[in-house]
Amino acid sequence: MDQYQVTGMSCAACSTRVEKAVSKVPGVTSCSVSLLTNSMGVEGDASPEAVIAAVEEAGYGASQKGQGKNAAGSHTHGGYSASEAEEMLTDHETPILKKRLFSSLGFLIVLMYFSMGAMMWGWPVPSFFQDNHVAMGLLQLILTAIVMVINQKFFISGFKSLWHKAPNMDTLVALGSTAAFVYSTYALFAMTDAQMRGDMAGVMSYMHEFYFESAAMILTLITVGKMLEARSKGRTTDALKSLMKLAPKTASVIRDGEEVLVSIDQVTKGDIFIVRPGENIPVDGIVLEGSSAVNEAALTGESIPVDKAAGDKVSAATLNQSGFIRCQATRVGEDTTLSQIIQMVSDAAATKAPIAKVADRVSGVFVPAVIGISIVTMVVWLLAGESIGFALARGISVLVISCPCALGLATPVAIMVGNGMGAKNGIMFKTAVSLEEAGKVQIVALDKTGTITNGEPMVTNILPAGEITEDELLRLAIALEAKSEHPLARAIMEEAKERRQMPQEVSDFQALPGNGLTARFEGSLLYGGNYSFISKKAPVPDSVRRQAEALAENGKTPLFFAKDQSLLGIIAVADVIKEDSPQAVRELQNMGIRVVMLTGDNQRTANAIGAQAGVDEVIAGVLPDGKESVIRALKEQGKVAMVGDGINDAPALTRADTGIAIGAGTDIAIDAADVVLMKSQLKDVPAAIRLSRATLRNIHENLFWAFFYNIIGIPLAAGIWYPIFGWKLNPMFGAAAMSLSSFCVVTNALRLNLFQMYNASKDKKCKAAVQIQEINLIKEDETMTKTMKIEGMMCGHCEARVKKTLEALEGVSEAAVSHEEGTAVVTLSKEVADEVLKKAVEDQDYQVLGIE
Repeated sequence: MDQYQVTGMSCAACSTRVEKAVSKVPGVTSCSVSLLTNSMGVEGDASPEAVIAAVEEAGYGASQKGQGKNAAGSHTHGGYSASEAEEMLTDHETPILKKRLFSSLGFLIVLMYFSMGAMMWGWPVPSFFQDNHVAMGLLQLILTAIVMVINQKFFISGFKSLWHKAPNMDTLVALGSTAAFVYSTYALFAMTDAQMRGDMAGVMSYMHEFYFESAAMILTLITVGKMLEARSKGRTTDALKSLMKLAPKTASVIRDGEEVLVSIDQVTKGDIFIVRPGENIPVDGIVLEGSSAVNEAALTGESIPVDKAAGDKVSAATLNQSGFIRCQATRVGEDTTLSQIIQMVSDAAATKAPIAKVADRVSGVFVPAVIGISIVTMVVWLLAGESIGFALARGISVLVISCPCALGLATPVAIMVGNGMGAKNGIMFKTAVSLEEAGKVQIVALDKTGTITNGEPMVTNILPAGEITEDELLRLAIALEAKSEHPLARAIMEEAKERRQMPQEVSDFQALPGNGLTARFEGSLLYGGNYSFISKKAPVPDSVRRQAEALAENGKTPLFFAKDQSLLGIIAVADVIKEDSPQAVRELQNMGIRVVMLTGDNQRTANAIGAQAGVDEVIAGVLPDGKESVIRALKEQGKVAMVGDGINDAPALTRADTGIAIGAGTDIAIDAADVVLMKSQLKDVPAAIRLSRATLRNIHENLFWAFFYNIIGIPLAAGIWYPIFGWKLNPMFGAAAMSLSSFCVVTNALRLNLFQMYNASKDKKCKAAVQIQEINLIKEDETMTKTMKIEGMMCGHCEARVKKTLEALEGVSEAAVSHEEGTAVVTLSKEVADEVLKKAVEDQDYQVLGIE
């Protein structure tokens, strides 16, 4: 996506106009304009020159943001340089508006003193002005003209937009103020004519037709609103600005054996850099030497420091709190984690949520419609016999009370604040669409390994047999496992490392695939492996075998060890679930979301892990390329979020309505996802959904206010209620209401900063999700499962053969087959006789021992 900076936009009608103009350029596939950041994202192969020409033809200015590195060599963030990004987010508007406001107020106060204080309430004035109504009128004209010159931007922008047939909010203000000024000037000239004729009654009559103070007050009040809005809009990007400020400016790098301080843009991949206690880490890298506690709160929101030692990864902008570390740069410039976060937040601001399209469609016709209503209002009141001054006041009131800005800001400000809140807590929404869609999720599919579990096997039980101790069993086990490359062997070695045991040397080591290990140690033969292998080497008591079965039922892998012909005991290894997984699953369920676990494990292990996590459904035996098809099937039941971390999760993440990647996962998974959880903890999934729901609720509130304000305000300004209740709106009050409407919308969005995304006490169930749960309960009642004990299956081919045979039977919706456990768990959509199941399997030359 190419990024552009757009100038001259003042309201939602402007952004809609620019969007339409650029979308018509040949080669542009999509265009999104952000009124909040005055930026534009364009996709397609159209040239930048053609895009900029289209914007300028529409009456606005545009410039392309820098690519790669700027002239100074600084790296880019999200397609533009860090300096450009900071420049884009710097609030230049508020100081200008503040200067305009104070200048306008100075002249307006004098104007109001003479126009209202002296003429209406008899406040003292210099003798020259006593009973000199023409002089009073001339003074008001001069003061009003000065205020109009100070606020000339409204007139330049407004009439320029009108000339390009794309009227905007400035057009409404300019027309209203100009109409009041022109009519007041006409009344002043008419007054001079009346005075020349000696018609003092006419002079007094025309004096009451002056609207100079309204013309000046409209401009001043709108400037007040613009300034409040600009300040509030600046606060919506605080999260992104604070991220950019974290980026270190220099790094201590080793060059030619000496430590030198260089600019951050001079650090290249592979450089060796050092970080002392209290310093920020300059770029992403890997620790080569030293250890420290690193505060990663800037990136993950987690305040507890993380211990780092040789071999561990470190990220730019995190704080080295304790030790001296020597690192090697792995990612620099725009490739660092910090830069990627900045890019994600920036891209989200540059995109539009689906709900914003409603406001955009309204904004596109809003201003022309308001001008039309204003003209009709004046004509109707004139035909009704009212004075020109009365009709003009009603028409001006309609112009200045109407506010397309509130409509245009309703969605982007909430999206920006919500995205910033997520970024501060390590939850990254890549686009505005993903932020909106996450809250609509009805089903969450969780990958098991690395998502629900830690992803790395670890020792859970050490069960010695006979008189041997745990330490002795572990000592013999690590002597045997030290030369093995198997993941389960690494788990045993890690346990030994924690217990400070070192492996001893063995001889005649052999790895027997599918069985286990054997080696000679201290004059004896050591064996390690599964039950079938060890039971042939040493007798295994029934009590030990039952222990092993119990461990297997709980999702653990029992490893048997023997010495010569004696059983040493069992060491159980498992990929244990993360501490926060059960709580995260419960929170999702309390939100009315159905939780499904996907895994390639066998049914027994999967059920054990699923039970510990508390998920609603377990889908086991899913091959790497099968996850995408499972997600496709789940999408037929509702909106699905897929949470994963591996390369094999990428197709499923893409297929899901919302793909959520665990931050510690692979780059491919992160690229494929819509949401990235930087802290790699499952409790961020309900937090992300909670934040999305709060943001969407805030958008609805903003849109309601914006529509409600205009629906109520325009009829009141037009004087519809005047014949009934005598209500009429002074144009000055209309301008005040308009200036406050956008401010109210932005302020409401800023309330999101107070939202507690980890507080589950106020969770409400989504109605759609509850309906899906009810449908699934009905389906579960209509289905049943049978477990078949089968003998004779030896390998994966046997499994596939039995599975294919069973699933070919009418009434069998799924068969989960395991040759290791000798079972087939058959899911039935209708009753199928045991004899039919048994015959189908035995016809394939396997023996059915029983059906439960």
